[in-house]
Order: sequence, then structure tokens, then C-alpha cells
Amino acid sequence: MPWQQVYDPFHAQWLSTAVAALPVVTLFFVLVALRQRVWRAALAGALVALAVAITAFGMPVRLAGYAALHGVVFGFLRIAWVIVASIFLYEIAVETGQFERMKRSIAHLSNDRRIQAVLIAFCFGAFLEGLGGGGAPVAIAGAFLIGLGFPPFEAAVLCLLANTAPVAWGGVGNPIRTLAGVTGLPEHVLSAMAGRILPPFSLILPIWLVRTMTSTRGTIEVMPALLVSGGTFALIQFVWSNYIEIGLVDVVASIGSLLVSVAFLKYWRPEHPQCLESTSDSAASAPPLSTRDVLVAWSPFILTSVFILAGGLPASARWLRSASLAFPLTGLHNQVLRMPPLAPGPTPESAVMDLNVIPLPGTAVFAGALVSAWLLGVPFTRMTTLMARTWRKMIPSLVAISGMVSLAFITRYAGMDSVLGLSLTGTGWMYPLFGTLLGWLGVALTGTDAGSNALFGNLQQVTAKQLGLSPVLMAAANSTGGVMGKMIDAQSIVVASVATGQHGHEAAIFKAVFFHSIVLATLVGVVVMLYAYVLTAFIP
Repeated sequence: MPWQQVYDPFHAQWLSTAVAALPVVTLFFVLVALRQRVWRAALAGALVALAVAITAFGMPVRLAGYAALHGVVFGFLRIAWVIVASIFLYEIAVETGQFERMKRSIAHLSNDRRIQAVLIAFCFGAFLEGLGGGGAPVAIAGAFLIGLGFPPFEAAVLCLLANTAPVAWGGVGNPIRTLAGVTGLPEHVLSAMAGRILPPFSLILPIWLVRTMTSTRGTIEVMPALLVSGGTFALIQFVWSNYIEIGLVDVVASIGSLLVSVAFLKYWRPEHPQCLESTSDSAASAPPLSTRDVLVAWSPFILTSVFILAGGLPASARWLRSASLAFPLTGLHNQVLRMPPLAPGPTPESAVMDLNVIPLPGTAVFAGALVSAWLLGVPFTRMTTLMARTWRKMIPSLVAISGMVSLAFITRYAGMDSVLGLSLTGTGWMYPLFGTLLGWLGVALTGTDAGSNALFGNLQQVTAKQLGLSPVLMAAANSTGGVMGKMIDAQSIVVASVATGQHGHEAAIFKAVFFHSIVLATLVGVVVMLYAYVLTAFIP
């Protein structure tokens, strides 16, 4: 007989909320306060989640165990695999000497580290997010910045900050499609609303990035380039999401921003460039590369992008998934019932384990690396050596990812994340702000904007109707607020630490980005409140 989730097991909402928060509190306490390695913090959080789910929420032991197993498999295939593949791709680029040429191409475009950070972390990162997401933007862009000479810690922080505003349409529009699926609202309407909330943040994000790197004066010196990059991205993001379609918003906006920025930099240079030592001394002083040399240098990433895009398009994605290796996880599938107000009525939670790795972004990245290695003449034995070295680097991170995703899946199936969300719904006229923060919390817990939309999308719609607010606005607020939680979710922190070689510094990375995350999420909430009470005519 299916088990029903309980959202107030102690008959006191504040106490139930406090207990439901224990796994996440444990995770960050061990990580930040005790300064333990991230894999230890993840395992501690997962064990506490198991204990709380079974003892406080009454979840059967069998269901809790299956939920943990489901999280381990999901984390390995959907998160760890793309990190391994991305680092392998970087190793191939370095091995073949193409990475040095990539650095030279960027250096000749601009030797200013502020502009390089925007081009790579913001423009290129948004392109990767739009194609497949899944950790690739932080992993690949982070490795790229380090190759240019950025300090590893700074590279990690910059990539986490940049991977925010594009996330609502990441993975070829998957978060918006998920939101439409759980709310029943039209995809194009939700995309249009999100496209009216996020463009101001896309405009200021390059400025925000650069300000974290340098002084106010140093930021003002490159303001023209920042406004061109952010402004182009924001304009295309608005137009494409409102009037064209939802799948390629990030892809088109990032390509447009990159091309316009490149054209602008042909005619404009900062008066006082801030150069990285490696860039100014070697890459920038080398003779310019021919167009053919630039294309060959970028070929590993170009091929990878083509594979990701081809695999992410709806038609090809359906074909790649046709050889289905998905099966219901016996003992968990449809054995947990999500209850009102999280669902219209008792709704079974599916638990389908999909072992088909072919359509995953990690496989596309890996395929791009293999084809690039072959075209660039890397011997097969050397490829296997590089791959083995990559896997060895990943062992602690694999444990960390497994623990963190297990924690997320246990809290999801036990209903603990729903308890945390419900605690924000009693805020009355302030709900547009706190509903936005609910989306932020959902991404911080689940690691994905699509996951947050699946978790809280219907709750946002139900609460909005009860309060006389627009369901479209609050559903979109869940997704747009969620993007600012992407930089602090535990999985993203792991990806950033692995990609930049910052093993053991996860707590420092978390502390460095947390302030930015909560401030930006609050600002999104303020914009949502303006739409709710002032700009109501602009809600589609």
C-alpha cells in the first residue's frame, strides 16, 4: 500500500520545519563550521536525512533505502559523468597543445582579464548551459579560466556567479517545460514571463562579475564592454523568450552576445588593461593565429557543442531515448503519495531509473573529446591514460555527489523539502518575495531549476490563486528565483571545486558565493513584487 507524505508530523509547523531542515543544516555545518571535506559532509547529511525520514516523518525503511539508491545512480549518471567528461575534454585540449592556441586567440581578442572572464564565464558558460547544463558550464569554463592564468579559487567563484541568469532555459528549455508540465500552464506564457523578469539581471551580471574581481574604478574602466555583452544578451533573451520559442533562448543569446562583443572589441580597448601574467607575457606576445588555426584550436569545444546541441534538440533527443533502458525502481515507484496542497490530490511519485547514457550531456562531451583526440592524432593508449587519470581525480567527488544527491532524493520522497517550502507560504502580501525565495530554496536543495519547478511549481500556482495573485507570475518566479540558488547548491559547489582543483576548499567557495546568491535572489523577488502590484499589465 502506498505511503502518504506528511507535512506536519509534529502538529506544529515550526517544529516540523526545523526537523525537516536538519539534513541540510548538517551538511553545511560539517562543511562550513567543522571544515571537513565535502564527501564527509555529504555522507553526514545523507545519514541524517535517512534518520529523520524514518523516525520523524514515518517513512518506511525500505522506501528510504530505495530513495537513497535512486539518488546515487542519478547523481553518477546526470552529474558526475558530465564532470568526468568535461575534465577529460580539457585534458585532450591540453595534451594536443590546442589549449595554448585557444588562450592566444582570447588574448589577442583582449588581454584584459576582466573582459576574458565575461567572455568565458558569462558568454561561453551561458552557451554550454543552454545546450545541456548538467555541470558542464562550470566545469568547462572553470578549466578554461585556469588555463588562461586565473587563480583556481577565483575561477570557481566567477563560473558559479555567471551560471545563474541563463539557467531558467538551460538544457534546451527543460526547466520551463517541466514547469509547464506540473502546472498545466502554457510553455510560451511561462517563458515570456521569465523573459520579462530575468533580462535586467542578464544586463547587470557581467558588471556584477567584474566587480567581484576588481574595484569600482576598475569596473567602470571596462563598463562599455560589459554593457555591450550584458545588454546584447538581455535583449536577445527577452525577444527570443517572448516572441520566438523556448528551447534555444540561451544558445542564441550567448552566441549573439559573444559575436557582438567580439566585433566591439575590434574597435575598443580599455585604457588601463588588467592582464594576467601568463596572458600578457606569452599568449598575447605571440603572433596572431590564422582563422584556420583558431578553428582547429577551438575544435574540441566546437565539436562538443555540436554534439550537445544535436543531442538536445527535441527530435534527436526522442530518437536517442528510443533505445530505452529505463525501468521502474521496484519498491519505490508509485509507492509514495504527494498530498495536497503540493498536488491537487493524492499523486503517486514516480521512481524510474534510466540507465540510458546516450542522450546525456556527459556522453556528448565525452564523444566530442574522443573525436577531437582522434582528429588531432592522440594515440589510443594516451587517451586511456588521460581518462584513467581523470577518474582517479574524481573518486572523492564521486562519493560527495552520491551523498548529496541521496540526501536530495530522500528529502524529496519523504516530503521534507515540501515542509520547508510550505513554511514560506503563510507570508501574505509579501508572498511574491518569499515565493521567489522558495524557488531559490528548491534549487539549493535539488541542484536543478527543473527539479525545483517539479517540486514547488504546483504549490506556487495553488498559493497564488488563494492570494489573488497571477499563477503565471508566481510559477515563473519559482524558476527565475531558482536560478540564483544554482550557485550555492551542493552539487554545483562540488563541480566547481573539482573542475578548478580546489579539493578541500568547498566551504570557502560556498561562503564566497552565498552572499551574492541571497542578494540576487532577493532582488529577483523585488522585481516579482513590482509585477505583482505595480506592473500587472505586463504579466502575459
